[in-house]
Amino acid sequence: MKPRHLLPLFLALLACQNKTRPTAKEPQGQLSPTQLRIGKDSTGLSLPLALGAAQDLSFQLNVPQAGRYQLIMKGQAEPGSRLWLEDYAENQEGRTYDVSGYLYPAGQDSVYRDGLPLDSGQHPMLLHVEKGDYRLEDLYFKLQRRHQPSPKVMTQATDGEEWQVVWQDEFEGSGLPDTTRWQFNFGNWGWGNRELQYYTQADLENAYLKDGALHIVAQKPDSGHFWRSARLTTQGRVAFRYGKISFRAKVPTHRGTWSAGWTLGDAYRDEESWPDVGEIDILECVGYEINDSTGRGLNHATCHTPAYYFKQGNQISAVDTLENMNSQWHTYSAYWYPDSMVMAVDGRRYYLYDKTANQQEWPFHDPQSIILNLAIGGGWGGAKGVDSTFTRATFKIDYVRVYEKK
Repeated sequence: MKPRHLLPLFLALLACQNKTRPTAKEPQGQLSPTQLRIGKDSTGLSLPLALGAAQDLSFQLNVPQAGRYQLIMKGQAEPGSRLWLEDYAENQEGRTYDVSGYLYPAGQDSVYRDGLPLDSGQHPMLLHVEKGDYRLEDLYFKLQRRHQPSPKVMTQATDGEEWQVVWQDEFEGSGLPDTTRWQFNFGNWGWGNRELQYYTQADLENAYLKDGALHIVAQKPDSGHFWRSARLTTQGRVAFRYGKISFRAKVPTHRGTWSAGWTLGDAYRDEESWPDVGEIDILECVGYEINDSTGRGLNHATCHTPAYYFKQGNQISAVDTLENMNSQWHTYSAYWYPDSMVMAVDGRRYYLYDKTANQQEWPFHDPQSIILNLAIGGGWGGAKGVDSTFTRATFKIDYVRVYEKK
């Protein structure tokens, strides 16, 4: 989809019939030219607006520029209120696209969520009030980063005698990881799984090089709801098609952690893109499946495609048991051929995906970007809660390498 030129920005709000709606107050300060805001000039609707529990507020958001947005919501809430924002609410697949995670407004405090992925075009949205009563006074979206497709795509040969490295990061040196290879995904919008962390940008407390490895650190805050962690991606730098992709890593234990080295289709723009763009989970493990004392645990390998993915419950996965996952380096690899995907740990192959009948089964002719992240909680990582006794977890990556056959 081609990005559109910046047009007059507007929201259309379509719900809460038969209410008297006073005129919205203008916010203090200068509005950004990339800000999308509810107001009387859109469809005649004005704020504030009273919302009750179990009431859905429907509106259309016209986004002229694909990118990552900040959600700012102002109002008055009774104690214990809980809300969340759904995107593409009118989709024909019956999917639920949660793009905010749970929102907990308190009193007259404003609520902020950073990094919401929004493609250009029309977005039918629902603001769900699950608990409490809420008086909505302002709601707007501010562009934080424009979408940037990867300028370079590398296609690896898979016929030949020997695998040879064609792209790598050995994570030598100190300080931040190499920003010519990686970008930082950022934000606290829940990442589609109601995860508990805020992914920071270029913060040495959450991503740094030391002793020849990348350290991704999740830290529990002294106060507030969000952990702080990091998520690195090659999207916007380089994408890959075929070849062998390897991560050498040590993963943290602790119930509530969720470590991952994986790929996502480089065409990803927002949650509607997935799983059409495809996903390859090479290293994926959750802390409650790892013994905190011995480090014995499970690694999961999965390919998510439009035909087979976890929200349908038919994903094609395999599990491998490893010793000393937190204290011993293990090498997690995907062998990505034009007609199959094989996964291995320490050279031991244990997974095959070879569904290639059509694009629905095999979106892997298109390039993928590499992602490294450490999440806390969420639908899978937090399925058994988060251990309250730990405040810090570290995911260490010795290297990332991409190979082709020579």
